[in-house]
Amino acid sequence: MSETIVVCGARGFVGQHLVGKLLQSERDVRCGSRSPDQAAKQWPDRTWVALDVENARSLEAAFAGASVVVYLVHQMRTDSPDLEALEVASAQHVQEAAAQAGVRRIVYLGGPAPQGPVISAHLRARLATGEALRSGSVSTVELRAPMIVGDGSESWLIVRDLAMRLPLMVLPSWLKSQSQPIAIDDVVAAIEAACDLELEGSTWFDLPGPEVLSAREILIRVASARGLSPWMLPVPFLTPSLSSHWIRWVTRADYKVARKLVDGLTDDLVATGPEFWERLPHLDRTPFDIAVKRALASEDPSDMAWRGWWLERSVQAVAGKST
Repeated sequence: MSETIVVCGARGFVGQHLVGKLLQSERDVRCGSRSPDQAAKQWPDRTWVALDVENARSLEAAFAGASVVVYLVHQMRTDSPDLEALEVASAQHVQEAAAQAGVRRIVYLGGPAPQGPVISAHLRARLATGEALRSGSVSTVELRAPMIVGDGSESWLIVRDLAMRLPLMVLPSWLKSQSQPIAIDDVVAAIEAACDLELEGSTWFDLPGPEVLSAREILIRVASARGLSPWMLPVPFLTPSLSSHWIRWVTRADYKVARKLVDGLTDDLVATGPEFWERLPHLDRTPFDIAVKRALASEDPSDMAWRGWWLERSVQAVAGKST
């Protein structure tokens, strides 16, 4: 009999991809959501259970008989003045409920530790969440992933829209910061492998993509995937906080999420600790350019608002490649 895996945050970007992959392997998958009835209307072929990480009681029934819990919840859209406290409390609920249910493994998808003295609130909350989960009695694998490249990722959406919609792009100094963006397919493969990783106790791993790229290089490479070459103007005084205000007029990403993501771009977000890929030498990571092409190919053309369409055509015209 196959083990039961509970996915917390199954309606999210990563959750949707992960559940699809797990079901292909004929695993018994429970999809957790605060609105299971609504989710079932959209995905009627999946098993949905009521699950709210802020409500410890809801976890008891959701985790009953489960062997693995995958934790993908990040409360980026919350207006809570203390995101870290909220995230840590939720993580403690999950760890305690998993222990009571006899769960053998928790897999948490978190974020990387920045290489600098200042850390944004959302990255600090993600790291604290991982620490809270790993401090419990249930074996926990924390995977620290940078920007995930894939249609549906908020961080990818910001990059995609900036690269595609602006004929003239300002370049704040923080665009020199480096990261290692990773394809959604690679993230899903890593989470699935972490469910069965032979490990005593708990630990964390960095989950980097195959290339170290500056934010500027990422924008250039994404634009070039569509044959675009936007003009770029250095503006050293533009801070991440100020940038988030003009970004809201260009990208379709949720502004609350975009603001928090941009605040985390002041320092390098590259792997510094043990990499999960060292445990999986047989897995080849997706090259960045291929991940970009896959993400662009999977877009729904109807999602393009009229303003975005006009801006994209303007970019093509400026680049001399209008169709």
